[in-house]
Amino acid sequence: MRRFCRCPMVRQLLTLSMAAITCAPGLFAQSDFEVTGQVEVLSGVASRPLPDASQVVVWLTPLSATIPTALPQPQKPLRLVQRHKSFVPHLLVVQAGSMVEFPNEDPFFHNVFSLFQGKRFDLGLYEAGSTRSVLFDKVGICYLFCNIHPEMSAVIVVVNTPYFAISDRAGHILIPAVWAGRYQLRLWSEHALTDDLKSLTREVNISESTHSLGTISLRAYLNQNASHKDKYGRDYDSPTPPGSLYMQP
Repeated sequence: MRRFCRCPMVRQLLTLSMAAITCAPGLFAQSDFEVTGQVEVLSGVASRPLPDASQVVVWLTPLSATIPTALPQPQKPLRLVQRHKSFVPHLLVVQAGSMVEFPNEDPFFHNVFSLFQGKRFDLGLYEAGSTRSVLFDKVGICYLFCNIHPEMSAVIVVVNTPYFAISDRAGHILIPAVWAGRYQLRLWSEHALTDDLKSLTREVNISESTHSLGTISLRAYLNQNASHKDKYGRDYDSPTPPGSLYMQP
């Protein structure tokens, strides 16, 4: 071993390797920041701030090749629960390649489907206490409904980055563990127009001195997907009568 380590060629390779590590610490040590921001939601008609600025999705797509985009393992399974004829939560953001569970916690059948943008699927009828899962492998906006209960709706936003957040009621945004570098900033809101969202897309640079997105103003209008058909493209039957807990397929 001593004879091998004294080899001039090996000593030269070791010296070059240590020099590379010293000169390029960013390749071996993570440098990340908490990226903050403020979303201001304006009335699309009156152009005045609304009291509720929640449910706005903000995400950063890396433009620098050195920024990692590996999918982190979630601490808990990603779930969109069916409870009291509602989806909980109403809005979910996932990275492409994520598996999402759809447990039915109601005492009757549900039929979750999405035939619009993003991932298209139909889970069929399944009973209380059972769960079905979907792999979201396509980037896009998925509008979800139940084929039995027209009042049920949810949205899953599938992005190609692990750096995303949803604004709270006060409009606060916090994206943790963002690496330094160049990103494309994008936003989405269920109440915004597509052209308005496109106009807010821009490039940002995250660094030790700059890791705030500042204030972003967004106009809100009525829900663009308030009216929808069932999975066959037909109008829904009459709403479920009050007190009718058990639905037959």
